[in-house]
Amino acid sequence: MLAKVHSCTILGIKGIPLEIEVDIADGLPAFDIIGLPDASVREAKERVRAAVRNSGFAFPYSRVTVNLAPADLKKEGSAFDLAIAVGFLAATGQISKGDKLDNAIFIGELSLDGNLRSINGTLAMALSLSKLGLYNEKTLYLPEMNSTEAALVNNLKVKGANSLTQLVSCLRGNEDLPAARPLPEHLKEERHTELDFKEVKGQETAKRALEISAAGSHNLLFYGPPGSGKTMLSRRIPSILPAPGSDEVLEITRIHSVAGLLTPNKPLLTSRPFRSPHHSASIAGIIGGGKTPKPGEVTLAHLGVLFFDEMPEYSREILEALRQPLEDKEVTVTRSAATVTYPADFMFIGSMNPCPCGNYGDPHLECRCSPSQISRYRSKLSGPLMDRIDLQVEVPAIKYEQLEHKTPGESSSVIRKRVETARLKQRERYKTINAVTNNQLLPKYFDQYCPLTKEAHQLLHQSFKVLNLSMRAHDRIIKVARTIADLDKSQVIDAVHIAEAVQYRSLDRLQ
Repeated sequence: MLAKVHSCTILGIKGIPLEIEVDIADGLPAFDIIGLPDASVREAKERVRAAVRNSGFAFPYSRVTVNLAPADLKKEGSAFDLAIAVGFLAATGQISKGDKLDNAIFIGELSLDGNLRSINGTLAMALSLSKLGLYNEKTLYLPEMNSTEAALVNNLKVKGANSLTQLVSCLRGNEDLPAARPLPEHLKEERHTELDFKEVKGQETAKRALEISAAGSHNLLFYGPPGSGKTMLSRRIPSILPAPGSDEVLEITRIHSVAGLLTPNKPLLTSRPFRSPHHSASIAGIIGGGKTPKPGEVTLAHLGVLFFDEMPEYSREILEALRQPLEDKEVTVTRSAATVTYPADFMFIGSMNPCPCGNYGDPHLECRCSPSQISRYRSKLSGPLMDRIDLQVEVPAIKYEQLEHKTPGESSSVIRKRVETARLKQRERYKTINAVTNNQLLPKYFDQYCPLTKEAHQLLHQSFKVLNLSMRAHDRIIKVARTIADLDKSQVIDAVHIAEAVQYRSLDRLQ
């Protein structure tokens, strides 16, 4: 006999609907799974066999063939266990076929005793199924531990089960599974980092640069001697970023769901991500990849912040690989198994010392580095990469008199209000085009949305010639100046805004 049930798999961060076909035939006992399964899928036959028997159902000695359609798509993971088990029970007549089975989607991993275990990527699959109108009338059956996560998608019917026995009892009509529990209100609350800018002594220029960076989602590089506060300042930027909207929350949570970074106690991420990978990370860990492509740090930082502390310590290969996602806001990973495009719209923050010992240019400390060491250290950051960093700010060593200053600085909540106001202006301004922040604005819209005064034009022209800027640096100066004007509540970009934007190209000026 033949039975067909619906399931779903993950490709990149998107859910792909599947049809699981189970055929029971006479012949020598065998259990074959076809349709490009990987090792974890092929092992499902042993999990399903043990789960079916230990749940009290019959497993006759027959030839069992399972086809995962479409057959030309590589399948991986353990999320097909439940669908294969239900298909087997339907094909052997232990579950009656009908509308209840036809209007159901099954995903979940089985343990040997028939209990259901949680899986990764539940939200990504639920969102994709919801967008396909054909699946809106179907019920998604999955492990109870994943039900709250899937229930974040409003127009999808979700039911969670703890075991295969409980699910079969529901399909037989003996009992009804409760609908997925809504997310508790305390988990929906916005939570900001405990780090606050009021704790920072001095460094007013660096704090101003961080405010501009957050307001326009601009990339930023801090450079200065060790202990000047580069890392401390960078780690406080989440405290001034605006809270993500409802669509952004689902997008952030979907990516982390696919990566397996969600926990039952926190199925929804309501804050923007702040990712700080170690410099020993591989290029696949940063950009994404593996035998079967997985999201990397640039994707996990989507709609948030990617922070590289001590940038020259990262390999040249990794730093150069950042160029494409910084420009295109997405990254394409090509492997033999699949080609996947991941979103990578993040704000990049980097820090570096002026030289390997950190004392180059210090009037009081002697630099122990040779010119060749300094050149080799700085050459890790290529010109094309630096062009993509909008603000390059020097963070000087703090003076003792500043440490003794008792008056607290401006708090993160005050700065965040200004950032939110500037972001709201940008969202309203660009609502008819494909942009949300100034950093996403294409040069073809500059005349319409970035009007410069005559004095601003003259200053930009002079800066372009004197500093020998590239066209990319020219465009990024205009975008930063647009953000500064937004913070000043100005409709036009004046010379003072251009001057401040040029000031933040410190490394261009030093060169």
